Amino acid sequence: MTEHISLPVDVQSRDALAAHGLDLRILDPADKAAARHWLQADARGFHDPARSDDLLGVLESEMATDRVTAVYDRTGADPDSPVATARSWPMNLTVPGGGELPAWAITSITVAPTHRRRGIARALLPAELRTAQALGFPLAMLTVTEATIYGRYGFGPAAHQAHLRIDTTRARWRGPTPDGRVTFVTPASLFADGPAIFERSRQPGEVDRRPVWWSHALGLVPQDPDSEKRSLRCVRYDDADGHAQGFAVYSIVLGDDGYPARLNLADLVAATDDAYAALWHFVIDMDLVTEVSAPLRSVREPLVWHVLDRRAVRKTVERDHLWLRILDVPATLSARTYAAPGIFQLTVTDDLGFAGGEYLLTVGSSGRGTAHPLTTAAPAGTTHVSVSVADLGALYLGAGSTVDLARAGRLHSTTMDAAARLDATLYSPHTPRLSTWF
Repeated sequence: MTEHISLPVDVQSRDALAAHGLDLRILDPADKAAARHWLQADARGFHDPARSDDLLGVLESEMATDRVTAVYDRTGADPDSPVATARSWPMNLTVPGGGELPAWAITSITVAPTHRRRGIARALLPAELRTAQALGFPLAMLTVTEATIYGRYGFGPAAHQAHLRIDTTRARWRGPTPDGRVTFVTPASLFADGPAIFERSRQPGEVDRRPVWWSHALGLVPQDPDSEKRSLRCVRYDDADGHAQGFAVYSIVLGDDGYPARLNLADLVAATDDAYAALWHFVIDMDLVTEVSAPLRSVREPLVWHVLDRRAVRKTVERDHLWLRILDVPATLSARTYAAPGIFQLTVTDDLGFAGGEYLLTVGSSGRGTAHPLTTAAPAGTTHVSVSVADLGALYLGAGSTVDLARAGRLHSTTMDAAARLDATLYSPHTPRLSTWF
């Protein structure tokens, strides 16, 4: 049993909920009945249909390596079904410079509508953060369905996503035509080949894609109802030397009168610029298709520079996606590279007390930075900035603007150009993006 599963339940949150007649527990991976009750409560929390017995059998085995938290109301009509859920596990986050930082991934935060405003979320989230800190993780992260909840716990929106709609009758490809080739492959072969391609393609904001993610995303879990709803097609791009450098996964949805159809792009991963161009060219030139729907794309998608009419590529949604919660400021800031040298005194405020304090970030001409708690006077010429831990998380991957935060009154400095200096240092040439949910 791994440490993150065997670590006892958070005592502080357990006692807080017990005062309200609620029972906070960590599920035993061997307790199949409890796992099935938890999975049905999780589905209910996200308004998903109840899961079939066959699917429950698959999902309960997949969650056996995760830390699964449940809150019970033992006085209720169904005392064995949780009234709140949480799930977490270790996962790596790609940071500017190409390095990876171990993080505590949190998901499945639900509270039953019958138990709102009883302090459950106020107990679950800090419990996850204390667990992450006890396990030595420098930050926690989650993807969110609501944007108003997690800031109060010190999370900041660090990577955004766009949903693209492409009118293929107007787009017309004008980009390069690479020398490699695009070929159809089976989902099973992509399950074998895809992970290595994805690892070479990772940009800031991406996280690990676990084997269970690949299985469901490629429709390889027959018990999953989504596998029956989607007729997935997979293609792979091999470069001129025969090396696999990218892939795309899509389905075709017919219109009310048949054709023309819409192409739903489930995934497009490219380890090289050639692979990116070849795969998008393939998608846009698809016969009998007049529209492409592409969720979870970058907010700065290079595709617009590859088509004749850039207005044919529309963002129908642009919103926050990955939220980060810094727990160890020196470790987090020292893990990435930076775009400009500088010395910064950061006064970090943290209402929950995990990461507040004074820190010195020193970035050299190589782009490497080091950070440590500041216990003496800062060196002469240091740029001093005050920021909340949530806003520091929003800035960490290079997506946010310190200048915008300063103008909004969320970042404070002693000099007029301090925000601009820090902005230049935090800049990342690769816009952070997370291509999945977790």
